[in-house]
Amino acid sequence: MIVRDLKSAQEQGRKIVDPKNNWDSTRLILKEDNMGFSFHITTIYKGADFQMHYQNHLESVYCISGTGEIENLEDGKKYPISPGTLYVLNNNDKHILRAFEEMSMACVFNPPLTGREVHNAEGAYELSAGEI
Repeated sequence: MIVRDLKSAQEQGRKIVDPKNNWDSTRLILKEDNMGFSFHITTIYKGADFQMHYQNHLESVYCISGTGEIENLEDGKKYPISPGTLYVLNNNDKHILRAFEEMSMACVFNPPLTGREVHNAEGAYELSAGEI
């Protein structure tokens, strides 16, 4: 059994801050936990407006608090985000995330992250060694 709390995880170095100052993410479950996914609580800072394209990962995101929108860059559609909204990047969707208020998000990644990742130039996380 794995039991962790957010504050302790942050104090133990599991909190990563985006070098571009758009978000921070506390990684509660990582690859080393052998669950087949990683689970994060991510804060998207108010005013953040940035592009991502997870080419190597699938992601599910549930909004706990705050408001914003996600724009699908394939078709230009924009979707509002508010508490209770779930969006799933099931096709490695290239997108823009905008935060009108600070947003707290619960995020699941497959394959799981190792814990220190930040977005590369394409807005993706790199795969760790040995992953396809």
